[in-house]
Amino acid sequence: MGLCFKREQAKFAAIRCGWVPAEKGISMQDACLVFVGSLNREAPYFQGARGVGLGVYSFDEETLETRKLAETGDVDNPTFLSVTPDGSHVYANSEVFTWREGVVSAYHFDRQTAALSYINKQPTLGSITAHNTVTRDGTKLLVANYGMGEGGPDRSLVVYGLRDDGGLTAPLSSVAHSGTGPDAVRQERPHAHSVTETIAGGVAMVADLGIDRLVAYRIGPDGGLTRLAESALAPGAGPRHVALHPGGRFVFVMNELDSTVVSLALDEASGRLTEIDTKPAVPAAARDGNHCADIQISPDGRFLYGSNRGHDSVVVFSVDQQTGTLALVDHAPCGGAAPRNLALTPSGRHLFSANQNADRISIFARDAATGRLADTGRFIDIGTPMCVKIVR
Repeated sequence: MGLCFKREQAKFAAIRCGWVPAEKGISMQDACLVFVGSLNREAPYFQGARGVGLGVYSFDEETLETRKLAETGDVDNPTFLSVTPDGSHVYANSEVFTWREGVVSAYHFDRQTAALSYINKQPTLGSITAHNTVTRDGTKLLVANYGMGEGGPDRSLVVYGLRDDGGLTAPLSSVAHSGTGPDAVRQERPHAHSVTETIAGGVAMVADLGIDRLVAYRIGPDGGLTRLAESALAPGAGPRHVALHPGGRFVFVMNELDSTVVSLALDEASGRLTEIDTKPAVPAAARDGNHCADIQISPDGRFLYGSNRGHDSVVVFSVDQQTGTLALVDHAPCGGAAPRNLALTPSGRHLFSANQNADRISIFARDAATGRLADTGRFIDIGTPMCVKIVR
């Protein structure tokens, strides 16, 4: 098993860095794998917990057929997942309101037998564990803790190694943020909401909603973290999730609190970001009561997709490939309520919207030329979906 996983890590690194085609040896007729985390424990800031936990589905892009392959309720509130490109390993955060310290769990998925099997878990050194990502070389997992309440270790970003079997090592390093923002209710302290590694690799960018900053860290071979830069966004913006242009030059941020999308230029060496453009994610009349959530970018980097909870839409922007400026294309109804998370299929032909309060994941066809979305009428019926990840 150890040797196999090392081989998969090497394949993972090659695919992510563009050394070999991601579809090599896999026909386009093969179904996608759809991994879903759904809420199974109540939390006061969510509207019910009607989910099972961790589920895996197949999706055929030609027939639009979905089929449940596996599920487990053994993981508590998996509100965010990362999946290796081959779908063999899943890393699920547990976000439980009463816990002063979260956990992150590793699972193996066997494509041949459609079986999910638990590997191990580790403490996250912080509360309300919000986001994670596997590094581009396939050797580490980065975890962001939103943080609420008092007590516990209260770390913002934590680094884990990945063992030969895909399990998690004990934490290799961690850092804590400090500061506040102008929103006394939501920005009373740091709230690291996501962590994203740059396209070139080796630099992690943490979107901290509580301090209106993107904080960049160099990731050492041993998992150590060296702070490179802090890039300030508009006061009260509340940065939540990040999308990267495939060319590596541009970074796009979905701001939860002021319902905007920001385009920035990245200086890879310094980790600094310079604002290019800012656009509202919803019409002016819908801003009150809206809270932006996720942001995704098309495989060719030409279109952005952001989810609006409250307006219950997916905003579509085109991206100028030379300047990084944004232009509004559409606001597409999300097919439900509270679209918490979005996912594009690897081909870019379809977009999934995890509509938390509608108990469904809506499936949209995407026009590659215009970027527009069309509801296919197909969906996955699932209680309180929180996160959806798709691999082929």
